[in-house]
Amino acid sequence: MTYLGLDLGTKTLGISKSNGVIATLYKTIRHEEDYDYLIECLKEIKEKEGVDVIVLGYPKNMNNSLSDMARVVLEFKKKLEDNLKVEVVLEDERLTSKISNDVLIKADIRRQKRKKKVDGVASTIILQSYLDRKEN
Repeated sequence: MTYLGLDLGTKTLGISKSNGVIATLYKTIRHEEDYDYLIECLKEIKEKEGVDVIVLGYPKNMNNSLSDMARVVLEFKKKLEDNLKVEVVLEDERLTSKISNDVLIKADIRRQKRKKKVDGVASTIILQSYLDRKEN
């Protein structure tokens, strides 16, 4: 099985990939809220990599309520399912951006570069979290 992990931000989409064991960073795509463009990019990735399941980060608030971005993610999930004909699983992504920033700070990545990498690292954390939970 091949999995893609996605962290949808307002300007970028972080993408990670796994064969079911370890999640690794695949790429980050700038989109400026052009979700149709993202769907086309993901179609190409799905065909190239033979993706079976997409794990999409679900940004809930700490009190478990839905954020405005969570509603956007739900709409994006529907577009993915309709256009890519693949299973899309939502994975709680609370604190993944903070964890990503902490990892990048420890790696001594400067602030400007961190902004460009945080969604990609977050997608890896989202996918690995799903894989670890699935394994148990």
